[in-house]
Amino acid sequence: MAGDLQSLVDDLASRLRRPLLLEDRLQRVVAYSEQDGPIDDIRRDSILRRHTAPEVREWLRRAGIHESAGPLRTPAAPTLGLLPRVCLPARHGGRLLGFLWFIDAGPCMTDAEVDLAARATPAVALALFRESMASGLASRRELEAVTELLAGAAGTAARTLIEAGAFPQRGPVTALVVRPVSGREADDASRLALEQGLLAVRRRAGARKLLHLVRYDHGVLLAEGGALRPDDVHEAMAGAVVIGVGRPRPALHLAAGSYLEAAQAAEAALRITGLGRTVEWAGLGVYRLLTQFPPGTFGLHPGLEALLADDAHLPLLETLETYLDLAGSAVATSRTLRLHRTSLYYRLQRVSELTGADLKDGGERLTLHLSLKLARLAGRYRPRSETP
Repeated sequence: MAGDLQSLVDDLASRLRRPLLLEDRLQRVVAYSEQDGPIDDIRRDSILRRHTAPEVREWLRRAGIHESAGPLRTPAAPTLGLLPRVCLPARHGGRLLGFLWFIDAGPCMTDAEVDLAARATPAVALALFRESMASGLASRRELEAVTELLAGAAGTAARTLIEAGAFPQRGPVTALVVRPVSGREADDASRLALEQGLLAVRRRAGARKLLHLVRYDHGVLLAEGGALRPDDVHEAMAGAVVIGVGRPRPALHLAAGSYLEAAQAAEAALRITGLGRTVEWAGLGVYRLLTQFPPGTFGLHPGLEALLADDAHLPLLETLETYLDLAGSAVATSRTLRLHRTSLYYRLQRVSELTGADLKDGGERLTLHLSLKLARLAGRYRPRSETP
């Protein structure tokens, strides 16, 4: 019995103060709460035998439980010893995965209670789907093994996943980190949507070529070889996301290194829109260095603070960054910004006056350049061309 499914069942039963039983699509018992309310012989027999009797399954099938897209009240069947029930089919992506059952007696469920159960059903369906994708491991054990793998307990976790057939034994592995563009810590609904997208990616690519994990503000995919294109991930996600891609590693037990790189690339993509919605760590340039330092660890060039403090100075910041990006070439900067050389020199002179920096000094230019990139990562500066 999967731990996450049991927790979902116990939580929902506690909120409704009604006993609950969860079956898979073949009506085999998956999980059940404490049975402290009205109970009939059918419920008791299902729990003891771990499945529903054939004649009861047939009666419920004729009642329409397999076709129903939402909550369904099934009447009592005294000849079968069956009390009335509320059935909530658990579907994911239109696929029927199981049924949630409440005995609808003593007293009957209100419409508000049925609505509450219906809102909780997608999470149960997702857990059932995740269980079906676990490739020989129980869903909970797979998630634990991936968590251990990325946290550094690599050897044991990798062996567990490979021996269970959840991932190929040989071949490179690449980590992708998926982050919602909101950048905020995800709530329950956002995490549910994130996991739905990652599971959809796994279903399309083949469960044994991908592993996934959902964390508090991002999702992780571990892909075997070239089994996954970032565009496929974007297509599967319900909302806008950015994707960071780490460098491939030769074996699964080394995946944590690729994951750290992917996380840094995703962070940069989230903060710097000009990098695009998919960013590879290998193409980050100077941000490969800067993303490894916690925000606020290093102070900016003192003179740059004056420019950052006033939005009216944004054209000066854009000019300075372009000039430094182009190694101090006035010709290239004028061409890139479509700015007359005289206007360029005027702006650079204003930068020198406001910052107190000598742009002919290599050390000053380097400090200003790094400070601009750090300001971007901190969200304190964004060129107008990258503003949505």
